Amino acid sequence: MGKEYNGSPKLHQLESKRKRLTWILAVSGLCIFSYLLGAWRTTTPTPSTQSEVYNRVGCEDDGSPLATSGGRAGDGSSVELTSSSALDFESHHRLVVNSSEEFQQFPPCDFAYSEYTPCQDPNRGRKFDRKMLKYRERHCPAKEELLRCLIPAPPNYKTPFKWPQSRDYAWYGNIPHKELSIEKAVQNWIQVEGDRFRFPGGGTMFPRGADAYIDDIADLIPLTSGTIRTAIDTGCGVASWGAYLLKRDIIAMSFAPRDTHEAQVWFALERGVPAMIGIMASKRLPYPSRAFDMAHCSRCLIPWNQYDGMYLTEVDRVLRPGGYWILSGPPIRWKKYWRGWERTQEDLKQEQDAIEDVAKHLCWKKVIEKGDLAIWQKPINHIECVQSSHTPNICKSDDADAAWYNDMKSCITPLPEVGSSDEVAGGALEKWPDRAFAIPPRINSGSIPGITVEKFREDNEMWKDRVTHYKRIISALQQGHYRNVMDMNAYLGGFAAALLKYPVWVMNVVPASSDRNTLGLIYERGFIGTYHDWCEAFSTYPRTYDLIHAGGVFSLYQDRCDITYILLEMDRILRPEGTVIFRDVVEVLVKVKSITDGMRWKSQIMDHESGPFNPEKILLAVKSYWTGEAKQEQN
Repeated sequence: MGKEYNGSPKLHQLESKRKRLTWILAVSGLCIFSYLLGAWRTTTPTPSTQSEVYNRVGCEDDGSPLATSGGRAGDGSSVELTSSSALDFESHHRLVVNSSEEFQQFPPCDFAYSEYTPCQDPNRGRKFDRKMLKYRERHCPAKEELLRCLIPAPPNYKTPFKWPQSRDYAWYGNIPHKELSIEKAVQNWIQVEGDRFRFPGGGTMFPRGADAYIDDIADLIPLTSGTIRTAIDTGCGVASWGAYLLKRDIIAMSFAPRDTHEAQVWFALERGVPAMIGIMASKRLPYPSRAFDMAHCSRCLIPWNQYDGMYLTEVDRVLRPGGYWILSGPPIRWKKYWRGWERTQEDLKQEQDAIEDVAKHLCWKKVIEKGDLAIWQKPINHIECVQSSHTPNICKSDDADAAWYNDMKSCITPLPEVGSSDEVAGGALEKWPDRAFAIPPRINSGSIPGITVEKFREDNEMWKDRVTHYKRIISALQQGHYRNVMDMNAYLGGFAAALLKYPVWVMNVVPASSDRNTLGLIYERGFIGTYHDWCEAFSTYPRTYDLIHAGGVFSLYQDRCDITYILLEMDRILRPEGTVIFRDVVEVLVKVKSITDGMRWKSQIMDHESGPFNPEKILLAVKSYWTGEAKQEQN
């Protein structure tokens, strides 16, 4: 009878129920233990270090938010961190991570470093070749030159204005430079009004303002139909063109070098407008191929006709099939402006003829030249171009998306093959805003190994849940206190997509060492970003980001370089009272926290949004408000 019962289905059902009950009791026991441990700790002394603070979210899942009140309010308010209960991870989670010190209190740097841009340092740049402006490219400090101190804010630093007010105003004390207000006074780039700057929206080639100038462009190409979403502005000034495109749902990557126009990119970022320090010199721009729907140069002074048209060929690489290139300023309309430009008519005509010739070899079509504007359009594929009589110089073998310290090339980047002359190479894009969640062509074509349609959709759902959780623990997020956001490890751009309803823009960074180059599909979604190696400093000024997301960054880099310097770089680019969200395994976060505790940051480790049993945890950190002191000049 025993043997007969042993093989029956009923026994299997009972055994399955027993196992399920055992598992439920075990989970309940852990939650009860956590609760009792938390209650016991309320009667014991407060943890001696911030690394012992650990916020339990999971067993009770009460969703209680952290008290947060800081951000771009202009009032200097801060973000506060609270903890409902604490657990000590430090003694149980020791991991050998590549960092310099077990614990160090980092001192402030000398105030002379308040505006330090490590890889675009003018003093270091002077040592390099001036040909093709190579001295203004990225030249990062050697290991022995790296600073182990905190970049100070100026004495009168204030939290930036909220968007959209920040488009028009910035505090003088945050960027104490009046040079542009004097040098560009006639052109209305920037004006000083008491303790603040005002940006009237003027520019060298748009004296009526950027808004009216963009309206002129809209009369010539479809700016408001949703077909144009991403743009690039070469030599952007204070990025007024990009600033006024935003209300038309077009996001521009604006760049300019750190040069005699002191702080132009800095002003752009202070205004809440996307921008980077960058230059067209000898290296490719750090963006993928087929990234931008529109490229723009308004008296950017780039020698488009020189070096076998290499700079215009680089624009062709990053321009989407069917994308537009807009040129205003020399040599366009030279017959009217040649005296004011202090150049001869012959010289200007020769330059324009040379640009027209380069555009022809790129197989571009000239759409129109009207007033101060000239517009060309890139073909949607290369079928007719290859069959043309002039035999274009198309690159034979090249990774078109390789753009981190890669040399520019004068050959044309080949477009993906198509089956007919009316097919868009690489795949057509949906109009904005549908583009943000439509399947990117790079995924549909299978060109990125391991990235499938199913994974893309799962990633979107995951980020929707994550941002819902962030909204609970960071109330400043939904209060509009953040504007400039950086995702240090953007993957598929899910974080940026989940933030669409908030008044923010996201710099999506894809690590140059990543085994999957996903930046191209991020652009196909209608977002912007760049390649970067976090073992080096980012191409921006100090205090230019309000919120930084670092998911898996330190697991990725822990064996590649000293993570202490990555954290010091994050401190440099984060504004006072800015927020950082780290996601990683607890061993890595404990190490990260032990370093940030010495950087005047307040932080705490929290459970994953799915509960305490997920090995990935969250470290939420806020940079304290403090400023440096300028040295008094001695008589």
